[in-house]
Amino acid sequence: MRAALLTLLLLVLALPANARAGLFTYVDEHGVRHYTNVPADSRARPVRLKKIITTNLPDRPRAVIRYSRPTTVRPRQKAVVVNHAAIERHILRAASENRVDPLLIKAIIKTESNFDQFAVSSKGAQGLMQLMPETARDLQVDNPFDAYENIAGGARYLRTLLDTFAGDLKLSLAAYNAGPGCVTRHGGIPNFPETTAYVRKVLRHYHNYRKQHALATSINLRHMVTVN
Repeated sequence: MRAALLTLLLLVLALPANARAGLFTYVDEHGVRHYTNVPADSRARPVRLKKIITTNLPDRPRAVIRYSRPTTVRPRQKAVVVNHAAIERHILRAASENRVDPLLIKAIIKTESNFDQFAVSSKGAQGLMQLMPETARDLQVDNPFDAYENIAGGARYLRTLLDTFAGDLKLSLAAYNAGPGCVTRHGGIPNFPETTAYVRKVLRHYHNYRKQHALATSINLRHMVTVN
């Protein structure tokens, strides 16, 4: 194993200088170390060759050098199987804990990830409610790909936005997409095509869910946000 890693380092050093300068590495969930010039995975860190060369090399999993074009990163390769029953249980729990209509949470999940708990956007947003890594840290979400943690974090964030914008759902949704600071600076929904389309799409799903009564719940909604 050590010989294989030394061989790998020789291959890295043989790369042109401009290629080495942009080399990144990370270990995936299977324990395989990857090297790439495209740091699309949030776990990727720059390779520091001097540090590697002057340090005793421990036994490591086999390494893979890969050069690829930027793509949307997924934390796993298997096909996603959506457990709607489990997701709806998580939605109900998070809705009750944060006084948010569960149908609104469901509408956001539908819009953000289409119920793919392992979704990662091109901007790095993660999980069912597409939390940015820094937002997830602020919300104390340790694993954004854990369905309940992600939903609970997203519901807490939505509750904060609803409180910040005095229960105005459209402004809160715009802030969820573009950031509360952006909404405040613009004095309303920013005139961004992505944000205006996002607000319309969430509201459309929300109204449809309410109309269809798709999510049965006995939660008291008196203090939860509604749209007339």
